[in-house]
Amino acid sequence: MMDFNSTESFSGRISALVDIGLRKVRDEQSPRTYLGASRLGVACERALQFEYAQAPVDPGRETQGRILRIFERGHVMEDCMLNWLEKAGFTVLTRNEVGEQFGFSAVDERLQGHVDGVIVSGPEGFVYPALWEHKCLGAKSWRDLEKHRLAKSKPVYAAQVAIYQAYLGLHEAPALFTALNADTMDIYAELVPYNGELAQRMSDRAVKIILATDAGELLPRSFLDEEHWECRMCAWRNRCWTSGEATG
Repeated sequence: MMDFNSTESFSGRISALVDIGLRKVRDEQSPRTYLGASRLGVACERALQFEYAQAPVDPGRETQGRILRIFERGHVMEDCMLNWLEKAGFTVLTRNEVGEQFGFSAVDERLQGHVDGVIVSGPEGFVYPALWEHKCLGAKSWRDLEKHRLAKSKPVYAAQVAIYQAYLGLHEAPALFTALNADTMDIYAELVPYNGELAQRMSDRAVKIILATDAGELLPRSFLDEEHWECRMCAWRNRCWTSGEATG
């Protein structure tokens, strides 16, 4: 039992209890058995392969409670943005006629993606139906997006939008991409035309990762230096540079 009279930080104790609850919920969820389309734009194909194969992460690289809270914030802010778009006159569908989240499945269900919503009607000046994707970003990341726009600032999200447009047949209308600044609640919005070349490249990449994993073939790294910042952040850094095995 936790001692609430100790000199330990009270905020820390409450945070610990919250994180235990979040981890419990996460651990009760069924593990993902497919390659998520939202991840296909990640720079390193080997990292994607580790993720798809559910390779154990390096010791100490388990998802921390703070990150789980950030994920929860993203879901809450997505609901807020959806509500605001509807108040602005847009009709946004998030689930199909049987109550399932809009998405797609390909490669024998081993590639799947689930979208935030489909805008079917709304104010004049827009083309419908259109894909809607939303993110909640820290202030620095949000400012970079505002300055450089989606394709340059957030290539992973750009790839996500393109492949969703392709597989859901929403390629004729530009997607509406929105992002909230988590600090100021400022809204960034961009109309994203369909990039067929990017969508095809990401689809080909998905097949490559799935087939290579089936064959036990380890894909090459995208970086030559273990100290590259993306390698340092990778949950499979030690596995990649030592054992080099996708599973086990």
